[in-house]
Amino acid sequence: MERTVYFTDLRASAQDNLYAKLGRLLEAAGIARVFSEKDLVAIKLHFGEMGNTAFIRPIFLRRIVEQVRQHGGNPFLTDANTLYAGTRSDSPSHLTTAIRNGFAHSVIDAPVIIADGLRGKTETAVEIRRKRFKTVYIGKEIVEAEAFISVAHFKGHELSGFGGAIKNTGMGCASRRGKLAQHSTVSPRISAENCIGCGECVDHCSQGALSVPGEVAVMDTDRCIGCGECILICPSRAIEIEWDQAVPVFLENMVEYTEGVLRNKKDKALFINFITNISPACDCYGHNDAPIVRDIGIVASRDPVAIDQASADLVNGETALAGSCLTTHLRAGEDKFKGLYPRVDWAHQLRYAEEIGLGSRAYRIEKI
Repeated sequence: MERTVYFTDLRASAQDNLYAKLGRLLEAAGIARVFSEKDLVAIKLHFGEMGNTAFIRPIFLRRIVEQVRQHGGNPFLTDANTLYAGTRSDSPSHLTTAIRNGFAHSVIDAPVIIADGLRGKTETAVEIRRKRFKTVYIGKEIVEAEAFISVAHFKGHELSGFGGAIKNTGMGCASRRGKLAQHSTVSPRISAENCIGCGECVDHCSQGALSVPGEVAVMDTDRCIGCGECILICPSRAIEIEWDQAVPVFLENMVEYTEGVLRNKKDKALFINFITNISPACDCYGHNDAPIVRDIGIVASRDPVAIDQASADLVNGETALAGSCLTTHLRAGEDKFKGLYPRVDWAHQLRYAEEIGLGSRAYRIEKI
């Protein structure tokens, strides 16, 4: 059955600016039906790592906050702490990063609450009884909120092909234990042929799993948590995933965690993807490369599967921008995410999500 994905492009005028268009998009997508009066509404987004500039502009979050308040909800912005060593691995650092990137109360008119506590251990166990997990571990403040709005920056991702509503929800809302469980099958390996022994990976590994005792780096697989940060950090592309089984399992893990987040939010969730500044990798890095295609627009839906399928199709329908990192799959209609990460079957997450009843890959776009 087709699900509706509401879409607005980025055209604007003096009579109709993008701020107003975003408001109409939210109304059309049914934001007023997601929560009841006085409900606590968790607005889940990625605040961006320090040095990254591809994340969603804070002014757009203010518009979403305004719409929630207008309909009687009590909104807060949230994310959970990271596994890797960065500027969001504990709540004080995370909050400082959010404020420095523009997500201050004075800008967004809502508090920022880190969902899994000081060090990522404030969690709620949610029973799901699925193939990969019987129980998942979600940031407590997200579980306790009455309603949930995912606001995702749609972009490429080195492990999942792309990051959208499902990744923002399943991976983003997990506590540190939950993130570790999802990454547990993703252990990178080092190619001795390509490694130049520079030590960049050592400096960025939060677990001390990497060392350079000789001419090439060595990985302690018992320490490795599979966060994947070393893959993009490596300047000689000497680190890669054991692809044959790890990535499909990782994607299924992420989908099952998405179900865990939504388990007590039946009919009380909305998903918004900003298909803008479409960088090739996650906003978790302290940099972002040039966008791979032009800015397309904003989509919203009550269905996390339909919105991610529609977002991927919209990106793949574009011609690649000159000067981006893409060297193949450049034409309109070609798979840009396959061009970025040729060994990642990104569609697997959508197939599995549809299989377990999270949503439908069949959709229709309604333009606002």
